[in-house]
Amino acid sequence: MEVRFVQRGAEIDDKLRDYMEKKISKLEKFFRKILNCQIVVTHHKGSFNVETTANANGVILRAEETALEPRKAFDQSLKNLERRIKKYNSYLKDRAQLGAGEDFSFSLDDEAPDSENAPVIDKVKKVQVYPMNMTEAVMQMELVGHSFFMFQNAETGEINVVYKRGEDSYGLLEPVR
Repeated sequence: MEVRFVQRGAEIDDKLRDYMEKKISKLEKFFRKILNCQIVVTHHKGSFNVETTANANGVILRAEETALEPRKAFDQSLKNLERRIKKYNSYLKDRAQLGAGEDFSFSLDDEAPDSENAPVIDKVKKVQVYPMNMTEAVMQMELVGHSFFMFQNAETGEINVVYKRGEDSYGLLEPVR
């Protein structure tokens, strides 16, 4: 598994880098299909933010944590990522037992803004949408740790958005033409 480090306002010494590589390589015991991982360490206003992202055969799993020390932030972020991988594994097992053999994934690409007169857009993500049902879309949303997720509804063929409404409830946005 390839591990990539990104540092923003922070320096990671070799000892910490080796520690992070060793710990993140243990993720493969939970899920063997992890292709690569990225660890982003940001230092801002006296605290460290560590974001760990794993590409599990096309499915992006992400966790983020902030602490006063980079090692503590990394450890907590890694625990969150492990929990998401375990959740994804159990989802795949449940899905296999139901006999659904479709594979779904998505990719995220950054792009620069087009015009100076347009509103300030910090980031543009191109998302490849795949047909899936609402349960799969909610699972994908939870795996990336976002509060919404865009997908193609397998039943209607329309682009829909699921979003988190509260602790245990979700909403669905459907287009009206």
